[in-house]
Amino acid sequence: MTENRRLTFTEEARRRQIVDCTIGLMSERGHAGTSLSAIAAAAGISKAAVLYHFTSKDKVIEAALAHVLDAYVAAVSQQVEAAPDAEGMIVAYIGAAMRHLGEHPTHVRVIVEVLANTGAAAPGTTGATQRWQAVASMIDLGKEAGRFRDVDSRVMALAIGGALDGVVAEWIADPTFDLDAAATELQTAVLLALRAG
Repeated sequence: MTENRRLTFTEEARRRQIVDCTIGLMSERGHAGTSLSAIAAAAGISKAAVLYHFTSKDKVIEAALAHVLDAYVAAVSQQVEAAPDAEGMIVAYIGAAMRHLGEHPTHVRVIVEVLANTGAAAPGTTGATQRWQAVASMIDLGKEAGRFRDVDSRVMALAIGGALDGVVAEWIADPTFDLDAAATELQTAVLLALRAG
């Protein structure tokens, strides 16, 4: 669909169905196993119908990744924005990120597959930059309030992101790994590293 017009309710629903099927397939079969034909079969439509909505496999996968990231950002932002102060924001960020990813394992696999196969959202890209900047702004608030020591906010934000990624990678490798306990440990470690005095 190349026209620049408002989608109908039916078109929106069909696009969402295609995206959902793509997320499921990428989780089960990986990037290579998620062909346009497989997406069409999973959605119960023709390959031409998929191409009507998305002009290529890359476009479908971009839409799937955007959906996954939008859901993650919405879930985490809601918790962070409800926090009363910078410490609460950091705790909420770590807890909400772990909780959301734990509740949406197919989303985690989409992110991993896209990173491994296309390099999208790799370190240094807009998504990665926005991530550390958001965390750094929370740290800056804590520094301004005198709650956090004078740390390099960027370095600490990158360290927090790296720790989250490491914990999630361990959980992917070992689904019995306790994400809730890991979140608590990580929250404690980060606050100890940040607190003034």
